[in-house]
Amino acid sequence: MPDLLIELFSEEIPARMQKRASEDLQKLVTNGLVEAGLTYASAAAFSTPRRLVLTVEGLLGESPTTREERKGPKADAPEKAIEGFLRGAGLSRDQVEERETPKGNVLFAVIEKPGRPAADIIAEVLENTVRTFPWPKSMRWGGGALKWVRPLQSILCILADEAGHSVVPLDVDGIASGDVTRGHRFMAPDPFSVTSFEDYSVKLKRAHVVLDPAERAEAIWNDATNMAFASGLEVVEDAGLLAEVAGLVEWPVVLMGRIGDDFLELPPEVLQTSMKEHQKFFSVRSTKTGRIERFVTVANRETADQGATILAGNEKVLSARLADAKFFWENDLRVAKDDMSVWTQALENVTFHNKLGSQADRIERIAALARELASVVGADPDQAEEAARLAKADLSSEMVYEFPELQGLMGRYYIAASGRDDAIAAAAQEHYSPLGPSDDVPTAPVSVAVALADKLDTLTGFWAIDEKPTGSKDPFALRRAALGVIRLVLENRVRVPLGQWIFMRLARTNVHIEFTSKKYSTDEVSKLVEQVDPELAGQFRNSAFQQRYDHYVTGATLKDSEAKSIDLLTFFHDRLKVYLRDQGIRHDIIDACISIPDGAPAVATPNNDDLTLLVKRAKALNESLSTDDGENLIQGFKRANNILTQAEDADGVEYSYGADVKFAETDEERTLFAALDEAEAKIAPAMETQDFTIAMSAMAKLRTPIDAFFEAVQINADNQTIRRNRLNLLSRIRTLCLSVADLTKIEG
Repeated sequence: MPDLLIELFSEEIPARMQKRASEDLQKLVTNGLVEAGLTYASAAAFSTPRRLVLTVEGLLGESPTTREERKGPKADAPEKAIEGFLRGAGLSRDQVEERETPKGNVLFAVIEKPGRPAADIIAEVLENTVRTFPWPKSMRWGGGALKWVRPLQSILCILADEAGHSVVPLDVDGIASGDVTRGHRFMAPDPFSVTSFEDYSVKLKRAHVVLDPAERAEAIWNDATNMAFASGLEVVEDAGLLAEVAGLVEWPVVLMGRIGDDFLELPPEVLQTSMKEHQKFFSVRSTKTGRIERFVTVANRETADQGATILAGNEKVLSARLADAKFFWENDLRVAKDDMSVWTQALENVTFHNKLGSQADRIERIAALARELASVVGADPDQAEEAARLAKADLSSEMVYEFPELQGLMGRYYIAASGRDDAIAAAAQEHYSPLGPSDDVPTAPVSVAVALADKLDTLTGFWAIDEKPTGSKDPFALRRAALGVIRLVLENRVRVPLGQWIFMRLARTNVHIEFTSKKYSTDEVSKLVEQVDPELAGQFRNSAFQQRYDHYVTGATLKDSEAKSIDLLTFFHDRLKVYLRDQGIRHDIIDACISIPDGAPAVATPNNDDLTLLVKRAKALNESLSTDDGENLIQGFKRANNILTQAEDADGVEYSYGADVKFAETDEERTLFAALDEAEAKIAPAMETQDFTIAMSAMAKLRTPIDAFFEAVQINADNQTIRRNRLNLLSRIRTLCLSVADLTKIEG
């Protein structure tokens, strides 16, 4: 069984595209081979800046002969039907068989496809792969029509077995396949032939090319860390940068250089970002002070002076880059120490969204909400408001303009330099968090208040203008914002009635959004606002406030705000299910604890918007249902609910009152009455104090008396008084269980 080796040799492939390209090459070629009948034992793909490589081991020498039998129409079918069948089978009338069946004589076609040599199939598959390769960006060159990420120079394609190797013949726009490749561009540019993948790997290494990107990355990291350790330093880990640099070189040569003394006092994050973004350098810091003092660069060749000339050039370019960073830093510090309001005022000219105003307008909303949330999270209201007003000021700074990824972090430095409290400075950096499911969550009260305000303003704002996520599209990262709110609330154990906050923010936003349909007078708007926020209505009557908002028009109603509040709260619940799924809590358990009544406003549904309480309840229910008693109780509850629902539908009445133990005829009935009395005595106070573990435990203990009741008692007794009493007893079971959770939502 031969082995296949393919190399597509080109000009330098961008590092960010190499991994995906090698995976695509393997998938397209192997899928094409299998579809054509060529199976294989194993396959592996590799990439360097100048080549994509695929090796396939244990390939069949030829595809197997296949025999397919197709059933056609009846022998006496219309001529056109028979002609269509023959055309589809590629046969003539005398090449098909006529067989007798229970439905009459039927035509059958037996189609045999002989096997094909592996080389013929490989040539077709590889040519199609090259012509249709899914590069994110591609180019044409010369006078040809072929597209590739960079000009394709040669194609190596050979089959090798014990007897030797052979070239798989193919030609793609004048590029003929062969068994020849090249080594390192500078250190071994001469072509050489290969006979197998093993021979190819060995000769490439001799020609100063490390084929495996993982091997290149490991070599870079080992050399860099050893070099730093020898100087009493350590390399700052950066997996993304390591992967990128490994894609920039075929023969990595690690060099360590110095950073000029003038730049050592710059914030380490500034040094690290500048070196990474502009030069692809690794930062090297002191193990004692944490200060970044040197850098590591990776050259693509060995030199006679051991890289001295390369290092000198890199240090010169780096000094110019860091001189710019130092200039930005010093200018920004002067502004921060003098008056940071210059930056916030500049944000009045930066549009956040054309329907939601400028960044300055958004800051005003966040500051007001952060002040309101301060008492909920245990923060000082004045500090929370001030932190919110300054948290995005650094967006106007020169440093963040140059390095947007430093937003928040630079704000922390600048606010601290202005002499303000550390809690306010920390909020500038932490209010963006968490950005993902693995990010750290802020715990400082001021940071939590501003982070919640920031994310809630984003969500309510875009919900107000109907810019919600659809399918896989989420251009404003609203799913991430919702998950951020969930993690902030749960991991800080914040008890906040989320539905009420959402409703208030949506109502306020709706009042201020500009509509074209109708213009309201200030008095009309004030009356509408007063229903939502009396304090805001008072501001509306203020002349300055009136001048500011006089151009705004509104067609929003409180009913619209309620509908959007319910929709946004449902969105939070959906995100919560995703978050808790990883913790082993099923979505139906969350549904049982939420249970929003149809049509009820979000502000009127108790507990389902308190995420901390909701999760506590769900965890208790999940724990209860994991026991035999809890699982069997669900079956008993559903049986009681089904019988009761059917009886109420048939009788046209609701059996919800009047169960009396004096009408009980059996010991099992009396035992169930007593068990329900005992459970109610425990569940009601436990739910009042939100001790869901006790409530769920008390509910689970009903399993035994309910099972015994159903085994001994016939619900639909002939005596109508007894029947009504038993149905009312079932109603007590249903009511008591639903007071803990909506068990009708539990699946199974």
